[in-house]
Amino acid sequence: MKRRDFLRHSAVAAAGLSVVGHPEALHGILSPAAYGPVAVRSDRRELAMRALEAARSAGADYADVRINTNRNQGIQTRERRVIGLSDNVTSGFGVRVLVGGTWGFAASSNATGDEVVRVARQAVAQARANRAAQRQPVELAPTEVEPDGVWRSPIRTDPFEIPIEQKVEYLFGANEAAMGVAGVRFVNSSMFFLREDKFYANSEGTVTDQTIFRTYPTMNVTAVSDDNSDFQSRSSTDIAPMGLGYEHVVDSDMMGLAPRFAEEAVQKLSARSVDPGEYDLVLLPTHLWLTIHEAIAHPTELDRIMGFEANYAGTSFIYPLEEFLGRFRYGPDFMNVVGERSTPGALSTAGWDDEGVKPQDYHIVKDGFLNDLQTTREQALWLGDWYRSQNREVRSHGNSYAQSWADVQFQRMPNINLEPFPDRDVSVDELVEGIDRGIMIDGSGSFSIDQQRYNSQYGGQVFHEIRNGRVTGMLRDVAYQIRTPEFWNAMDLCGGPSTYFMGGAFGDAKGQPAQSNAITHGCPATRHRNVTVINPARSV
Repeated sequence: MKRRDFLRHSAVAAAGLSVVGHPEALHGILSPAAYGPVAVRSDRRELAMRALEAARSAGADYADVRINTNRNQGIQTRERRVIGLSDNVTSGFGVRVLVGGTWGFAASSNATGDEVVRVARQAVAQARANRAAQRQPVELAPTEVEPDGVWRSPIRTDPFEIPIEQKVEYLFGANEAAMGVAGVRFVNSSMFFLREDKFYANSEGTVTDQTIFRTYPTMNVTAVSDDNSDFQSRSSTDIAPMGLGYEHVVDSDMMGLAPRFAEEAVQKLSARSVDPGEYDLVLLPTHLWLTIHEAIAHPTELDRIMGFEANYAGTSFIYPLEEFLGRFRYGPDFMNVVGERSTPGALSTAGWDDEGVKPQDYHIVKDGFLNDLQTTREQALWLGDWYRSQNREVRSHGNSYAQSWADVQFQRMPNINLEPFPDRDVSVDELVEGIDRGIMIDGSGSFSIDQQRYNSQYGGQVFHEIRNGRVTGMLRDVAYQIRTPEFWNAMDLCGGPSTYFMGGAFGDAKGQPAQSNAITHGCPATRHRNVTVINPARSV
């Protein structure tokens, strides 16, 4: 059978297509209209109002309902073979309530009028049962009401309208471009797509309708030495996941970049193994986004700080709060870190969060000092006294998210970005010029972290030695170790806007049961002095 015929005839079988729930009972209620409504859909509003009224009648003081359809598609290839296809759809709704200051939640895949009433009452019953474990009643910070909110990711091409065959041909073309480099033995490439069709309503009068897209093309190239004694790989960290459509696959130019990825994988085979010691580091943003994620974004999640994630995702070194907020020097005066959900194409960008809050742009680090934390409506009141002492509004920053209709929403990080140098457009060359003995790191790699995000260790993709202000030969087996405050305070310069890049994670786990969200971290290149570098290949 020809490959194209194979794809055509086996796509559904190979995809493992699954529909969670009972779509035949939905009667179009959960199906997106042209993947981007121009107005809130009346059929969903009617269902949501029935659920909210049922919750109120059963005794809820507050209620919200989310009606979602999520579609995920993944395609994986190796050289000239398709090694995986998946196309999954899940549809349903969830109702969350407060009764006497205690949360209750229930969900169902059967979005019918009778079922939303039953589930709303079940959520109220769950809240009453949960009151036995209540320590302090939950209160919600005020927020503006949005009665008819509509938002859509800024896509040009719906990825789900592109034929599987076309996507496979694109990946095969990129694989061929990499395999054309001598020394390359294996190439894996893939595409992942998400469309999240999300409706939200609460008992305060907010109603929003959103369609969110995410796209992630990626590849990994492996080179093997002539005697088969060694292998090295290079992944496509220059191509970040984005909240865009299929145009991001085309614009990423994976086929054009593939030969460089391949050549760097081959060069790593003969690169000199690094000598451990202290080095000055120039971290390119294709690498630095992950360090920001682990050493800034996660430690500033308020629920993590307060111990709610201690059993799974860990805690934070930022504790007690009164000794850190407004007092803790995270880094130098030019260090500014912003949390936001407004950058077009970023992974966490949305019109409203999963509590119907319009997200804010806010400084987590301002002029080097810890300035704020990630919050939801419940968590904002935990900082109420401190916000008021700073003459700030007590409100959620819009950091609530749930991965699907079946999961209860909770605090998840927004896009968190390190801003470029404020006064001029510092180039990578300028960062390098000030170094006598150092290493430039490109691309994110393996990493390890401690329970509090205080100590951590990072690898990368490509490493170049810096000698007397010039980038010289390639190194290998490089990892650096940091203590978070020392590392950021050792940053003596960062790049300007011309060095800025948006990296990110398509899936970041948190919570029990675990949920995954996607976030972008934009940043410039940075320079850090006297950082401990180890050689993991020699420590075995």
